[in-house]
Parts: sequence; structure tokens; C-alpha cells
Amino acid sequence: MTPNPLALAEPPQQSSDSTSPAIISVRDVVHRYQDRTALHGVSFDVQSAELFGLLGPNGSGKTTLFRILSTLMVPTSGTATIAGFDAVREPASLRRHIGVVFQAQSIDPKLTAYENLWHQGHLYGLRGSDLKRRIEEILSRVGLIDRKADRVETFSGGMQRRIELAKGLLHHPEVLLLDEPTTGLDPGARHDLWQYLQILRDQERVSIIVTTHLMEEAERCDRLAILNEGNLVALGTPESLTREIGGDVVSFESSDAESLAERIRRRFRVDATVMNNQVRLEIENGHRFVPDVVEAFPGEIQSLSVSKPTLEDVFIRRTGHRFWSEDIVPEKKSGKRKRSSS
Repeated sequence: MTPNPLALAEPPQQSSDSTSPAIISVRDVVHRYQDRTALHGVSFDVQSAELFGLLGPNGSGKTTLFRILSTLMVPTSGTATIAGFDAVREPASLRRHIGVVFQAQSIDPKLTAYENLWHQGHLYGLRGSDLKRRIEEILSRVGLIDRKADRVETFSGGMQRRIELAKGLLHHPEVLLLDEPTTGLDPGARHDLWQYLQILRDQERVSIIVTTHLMEEAERCDRLAILNEGNLVALGTPESLTREIGGDVVSFESSDAESLAERIRRRFRVDATVMNNQVRLEIENGHRFVPDVVEAFPGEIQSLSVSKPTLEDVFIRRTGHRFWSEDIVPEKKSGKRKRSSS
């Protein structure tokens, strides 16, 4: 029976320099959909004014966890608290402390920017001059005060996303939850959105959770929880996670990668795996190791690469397969699993 690669990885550790109580606390959260388990006992904390990322491929469980935190779903077991309120026992109280931006658009394109926020304010019990003042303030904050009387359907994708953010922030929440917030945005709008999230964290002291499947976005977070098939496989800052690997990541492409990997292991006494017809190694001073391999096996290497560790490499180390993958097949090393990329 093939071992679960998760059992081969050391368990993720909770880490934070802050001694203050966590604004968000997730403890042993399990969620099942009939015969499928979407979350397997996930636990982590988020500190005040922290930009925290939930990184994982489709099917990893991050959206299920997002829905639990936003009180749209009740977990099978475990607890999730925000600002001291339990998501199951006190959902109404908890909702007053969170702003939520969903992946799907929730604004009315036929209404103006001001009208969208006016209706949102009423849902939170805001009225009269206080609501008017807050709408003006938040539209200024997201850079759309000069477009307040324009219908949202005339806005670009990035501008519409800023209205979504304004809706989520209208009632001064302590915590902002965002599910894949940059979906459909061009690179410029994506950059602007992340810049604004960092301003919210630094100037407004808002705690933020962002779900994403994009490595470059995850690298912008203060800390990350990396999920795979409902399991928490890594937890920490992007820098600390990549630093665990150390050295370089070297890949060799060959017409017979399995044979090449076996001979590299025997000759150089190194740990080599095969993924997608490539031999992959984690090794110190990779630029010095590469010439020795090329010389030892002339004509067998079609291409090669040497790079510093990335979050993708962290994911591979912790799971035994690439971030985007399908079709599990046995890997010829240490009983791990390999998956071919999608």
C-alpha cells in the first residue's frame, strides 16, 4: 500500500512573534461533504493586523474554510472564532466584526457606486448622515469618489473590485476575508489591489485573510497556511518556508528520467526524484553540481535548470507532487506518490 506523502513530511508548526491574543483562531476544523472529507483537522491562528494567506490548488479545502470563517457553513467538528466570537454559536455577533469579499461579484452593475454602498450600509444598520459620511470616506479611500454617481457597469474590472472592497469595509470591520480577490483582474489591477490590502493592514490595522492559488500573491502575505487535499501541510512566513529547503533546486530533463535519476543517486549519493520526465534534486551549490552530472552522463540531458527554492518547492517537499497535478502514479523513490501536471 502506497504511504500518504503527508505522513512523510514533518507537521507544520504554528509560529508568530506576537504575544497578543489571536484575532482569528481555527482549531481542529473538520468538514465532510457526504462521502468526501474537505478539511482534515485544520488549526492555525491569525494575529491582529496580519495579512494571512490560504494557499492551495483547487480542491485543497481553502474555499470551504473561507465559507466556515464567513459563517456560511457549519463545520462537521472543530471551532473557528473571530474577535472572540464563535462562528457556529455566535454567527450574528461575529458578522459585525468581519467584512467579506467573495470571488463571485456581489455588486449591482445597474446601480451607481454610491447606491451600492448605500444599500450595503442599510444591511448593517447604518443610516442618515453617518452613512453618507462613511460612504464618502470609503469611496475616497478606494480612489473612486469622483465616480460615485456613475453606474458600476461602466467601471473596469479593477474598479469594480474596489467597490467590492468598499462594501466589505463600510462598517469598520476588524477582519477582512477575501476569496480569490484578483480573479479576472489584469496585472496592473492585481498589483493595485495588493497595494491597498497592505495599506489596510499597516494604516487601518485590519486583519486580512486571502485565499489564493497564485504563488506570487502568496509571497506578499505575512504568513501562509498551505493546504492540500484538506490537510494543512505547511505554516509560516514565505521566507521561513522556503528557507527550510536550503541550497538550490536542480532539474534535469531526459528521455529516460527514471534511469537517469537512479544512476545519479548511485553515483553522487544524493536524493533525486522524478516528476514529469524531469529529475529533481535539492542540493547546496547546484551550479557546481550541474557540470559534474553533465560530464558523467554525456548526451543524456536535454535541458536543465538551477533555481532558488520557491513556495512551489515547499509544496512538492510537503506533498510529494506538484501544485497543479492530476493522475496519481507511483513514484519510484521512497514509496512516495507522483502526479503529472495538469
